[in-house]
Amino acid sequence: GDICEPDFIKQLFETEKIDIVLHFAAQTHVDLSFWHALEFTYVNVYGTNVLVAAAHEANVEKFVYVSTDEVYGGGTDEEFDESSPKRPTNPYASSKAAAECFVQSYWERYQFPVVITRSSNVYGPHQYPEKVIPKFISLLQQNRKCCIHGSGLQRRNFLYAADVVEAFLTVLKEGKPGEIYNIGTNFEMSIAQLAKELIHLIKKTSSESEMEHWMDYVKDRPTNDLRYPMNSEKMHNLGWRPKVPWKEGIKKTIEWYKENFHNWKNSEKALEPFPVTEPFAQLSA
Repeated sequence: GDICEPDFIKQLFETEKIDIVLHFAAQTHVDLSFWHALEFTYVNVYGTNVLVAAAHEANVEKFVYVSTDEVYGGGTDEEFDESSPKRPTNPYASSKAAAECFVQSYWERYQFPVVITRSSNVYGPHQYPEKVIPKFISLLQQNRKCCIHGSGLQRRNFLYAADVVEAFLTVLKEGKPGEIYNIGTNFEMSIAQLAKELIHLIKKTSSESEMEHWMDYVKDRPTNDLRYPMNSEKMHNLGWRPKVPWKEGIKKTIEWYKENFHNWKNSEKALEPFPVTEPFAQLSA
């Protein structure tokens, strides 16, 4: 079913014995959000409002809203903690920030036990290949170049899927109502360096000129945050820390896509570069 269908969601809570909601459902791809800003707003804001309202009416024990580090906007040196202001710079991040406000209001108004999480970029097996790591892996495995926005100097923190699962289980068990938790990792890499790392592992080369051969620099997004440095001390105090090292996680991820890429529906379409447009330029369709 669809979180934007109030009748379906209401019936779901009336017929199923739901005690905890872990809300991941969202439109998530930043590039697409510039083209489909209204769709992102509809699903991420309206859909969240429908879901939290139904969960509140059903008196669920805990409602965990899964947000993103992107609500902070682009940082440079200063780490974001949970009290840092939200300064989203793209339609996706803006919709997630707005949805957070709706969720938080249920705690402020009703003391409804909501918890908000903001995590770093997650990677691992099973991720849809429109995201940067599976996209680069799949392109290279098909002897195609990595498509890099702008300079490629934008840095991202990458967290392995198994680690983020442990984080959500920790939040479900230990997270305090009304609180926000950063789920972050200190492992950070530029997009250009990520491409070179994957080229080295998949194409078995360390030559700088050969690496450049597999990299295709294209026009940048209308806005592209430089980095999202987060302080995750609150999560550490709950007993969680990331455990899977990059070398282990990326090796498992590369192996999975080698065997499973074509099982995805429309997998080839996901590898196409997204057209670049001005923010919010196409609001009609």
